[in-house]
Amino acid sequence: MAAYTREMAGDNGGQLDKLRENLSKALRQDVTDRQRQILLLYYGQGLNMRQIGERLGVNKSTVSRTIQRGEARLRRCLRYGAEALLEGEEEAVLHPPRRQTEK
Repeated sequence: MAAYTREMAGDNGGQLDKLRENLSKALRQDVTDRQRQILLLYYGQGLNMRQIGERLGVNKSTVSRTIQRGEARLRRCLRYGAEALLEGEEEAVLHPPRRQTEK
């Protein structure tokens, strides 16, 4: 995510602020509660997958899959948000299209 942030931000601080805002919204609105919880433990608290699994009482492979799915949702949301910003479509940033097959 950090590389994506740097790439999208360029030298413009305003774009970086917008990207942070969009990431925060995506974490609140576009991932499941479980994905958010695990992503915050993994990235926010720096726990590894085994530690998260022990804390939540699940297998570390479940944690890994949950992280992958959460990251995919975030990437998709941020990708649509970046495209909308380039096109000046603020509404698409707030409500990117959802695919029915994602869980």
